[in-house]
Order: sequence, then structure tokens, then C-alpha cells
Amino acid sequence: MNLIFATNNLHKLEEVSTMLNKSIVLSTPKQWGIVDDIPEDQLTLEGNALQKVRYVHERLRENCFADDTGLEVEALNGAPGVRSARYAEQAKSMQDNMEKLLREMAGVANRNARFRTVIALILHGKEHLFEGEVKGEILCEKMGCKGFGYDPVFRPLGYEVTFAEMDLNEKNSISHRGKAVRQLVNFLNQCAG
Repeated sequence: MNLIFATNNLHKLEEVSTMLNKSIVLSTPKQWGIVDDIPEDQLTLEGNALQKVRYVHERLRENCFADDTGLEVEALNGAPGVRSARYAEQAKSMQDNMEKLLREMAGVANRNARFRTVIALILHGKEHLFEGEVKGEILCEKMGCKGFGYDPVFRPLGYEVTFAEMDLNEKNSISHRGKAVRQLVNFLNQCAG
């Protein structure tokens, strides 16, 4: 089955690729000639995932999926949330985003947070949603150099290391994106079966 992942984020592409069944051939919008930024200006993760997948599907009429992920920090009333990638405004630098988060969390006792991923799939013209979540805490400083995004400051519940200290397989086995992708893969396998 051919499936387009509506992303230009190579880190996400790598994470998802390792989890997919070999019968699924993954491609990106860029490989199909879509080089412009895919819009994501909705107010929710679900809204962004649907906006991205619809944008690609309208142009290519192929089976495709998109995800949106947010880090939701309890003490910040769910921020950065849907604005996680743009938290430090227009620079879109994950380093700047992490620095802003650490500044805002300085001296805050409640470090509870969760990562949430929503995947929107359009398969044979029908829309489907899948969601994954992992709870954890925000550290006071960065730890580890693997992964991407907020991984160096997020330690999942029950673990002594951050996502940035885990290898990709370990992270995928427990992460928000891993959980959502497994739901997607199970659904695709049922459709193919």
C-alpha cells in the first residue's frame, strides 16, 4: 500500500518509518512535488492534523496521513500545546522553544506534563483519527542528545531517563507518537486483511 506522510520533518519520518509494516510504502509530499509549507493554523492538535492531511489529499488524491503533536504542561495551563513547534514565536527553533519553557518553569514545583499526538488518516476518501499520549515531567535542565523537539527536557513517568537519552526503539515503544502510530498500523493491517 502506498501512503503519503504529510510532513517535511525528517525526524518524524524516521520514527514512523521504523514502525510501519514492510507492505506500506511511505512517501512525503516533497516526493510528489509539494514543496510549500503545509498549513497548520488550527486551535487544536486534531484540527491541525486534519488540516494538513486534507491539504495533501486535495492536491494528490492519494491515501495519506498527518500528525500533530503537542507538549501540554499542567502548570502552564496546557501550554505550549498546539503551539509547541512555534512556542518561541516565529524562529521555530526547538532550542529557543526549550529555553523559553525552562525559563517559564523556573521555580515551579508542579512539573507534570504530557505529550499528545493526533494522527489523521484519509484512506480511500474516508477520514480516521488516532491518538497517543504519554505522561511525564519537565526537568529543570536538558539531559541527553538523541531525539528532537522537547525530548531533552521530558522524562516519561516511571523512567529515570529523558526521551533524548533513549534509543529510537525504546522511545517508540512508549511514546505518544509510537502509540498513535501503532493504532494507525493496526487499522491499516485490518483494512489490508
